Order: sequence, then C-alpha cells, then structure tokens
Amino acid sequence: MSVADKSLYLRAIVEVLKTHWPKNRTVNVVCHGHSVPSGYFATPMVDSFNAYPHLLHVGLKNRYPFAVLNSIVTAIGGESSAAGSKRFEKEVLCHRPDVLTIDYGLNDRGLGLEKAYGYWSDMIKMGLEAEVKIILLTPTIDMTQAKEYHGEDKSELLEHAKQIIDLANEFEIGLVDSFAACHDAVSKSDISDVLSWSNHPNRTGHDLVVKELMHWFPVK
Repeated sequence: MSVADKSLYLRAIVEVLKTHWPKNRTVNVVCHGHSVPSGYFATPMVDSFNAYPHLLHVGLKNRYPFAVLNSIVTAIGGESSAAGSKRFEKEVLCHRPDVLTIDYGLNDRGLGLEKAYGYWSDMIKMGLEAEVKIILLTPTIDMTQAKEYHGEDKSELLEHAKQIIDLANEFEIGLVDSFAACHDAVSKSDISDVLSWSNHPNRTGHDLVVKELMHWFPVK
C-alpha cells in the first residue's frame, strides 16, 4: 500500500474543474481540522484570507477559470481529532465534499498516538464510504521544532507526522507533508519566518501548505 498517485487521484474532479457551462457542476473542497485551517494567526486574530483554505480556493480558481468552486472550512480552533471525528458526519459530510483535507496533527499531541490513530481512521473510513477524495495533512511546525528547543516533547510532532503519513499509505489516499515543507523552509532561514505565533503559521507558512496541495490538482 502507498499514498495515492498525485497525477491520478483527483483526475475525475480535475476534469469537472476544467469543464465550463452548461456541462459543469459545483465542486466542494472541505477543510477540516483545528486552528490552522480555521485561520488563526496570533490568537485571537483570525486571518481567513491568508490561511490555506482560502489561498487554495484562489489558486484553484486561477488554474481552472471555468470552475464553480466552494472552499468550506469546518475547522474549529483548539479542537483535536477526538471532537472532529464526533461531528464529522453531521458537520463535514453534510457539505457533500468532493475533496476533503484533514489537519489535526498539532493538537493531537494531547491525545497521544494511539487515540489519534483511531479518530483519524474513523474519519477516513466515513469519508471513503461517502466516496470522498481525502488528503491528509501532516502538522505545520511550532516552536518545539526550533533548533534551540530541547524539551522532552520535541519529537512528538514528528511522531504524529509520521503516523499521518502511515495512515495515508494504509488507506491509499492523498498526503500533504506540511511538516517536511516547513522544515525545508526553515533549514535555510529561521523558524520565526514561517510562524505568526508559537504554534500558528503566518502567510508564508500557509503558502507552503498551498503549494503542496496544488500538486494534487494537475494542469494537464
């Protein structure tokens, strides 16, 4: 088993995005998760238009100008996958997503790996039963990943990122490795360049996520 093929996974949806009136239809992209897709920057500031759900919407509309497209955010700040899975059917699947992103890695450290695995698996299974194309997101980084940080929890975020990658492989669905993209970026600069707060990305951090998401929507 392996992560889905970027060139094939969303092929049918991409064809719809390319189709113009009167043969087109509305495509719904739903972004589920915690404070990052919610648009929290320096809490309590919510900057929705500089967060990746909106930026993805803009990027897709620029790529597919004929598309009728909704970007729907079902994320809640401070939430873990435990609560996200409980409201998944009534508050996420009700939007009839064509594409669904799931992003809970930052907050799931409070649950631990085993519980997080169960809740992510439950959401993935419900989504697949509803014939939704799912893209999992590893967490963006926070200050525990700073070079000068030496706390015992420094490895927790990496462990959750690895588990999310394993889930994408297990269910053969999409994956965006935000964790790796952020690490690559700060290896050439400073961690503060991608953060607006201790655990929320700034516009640069969100741009990194969008760049990876856009790879799942090929031009051809």
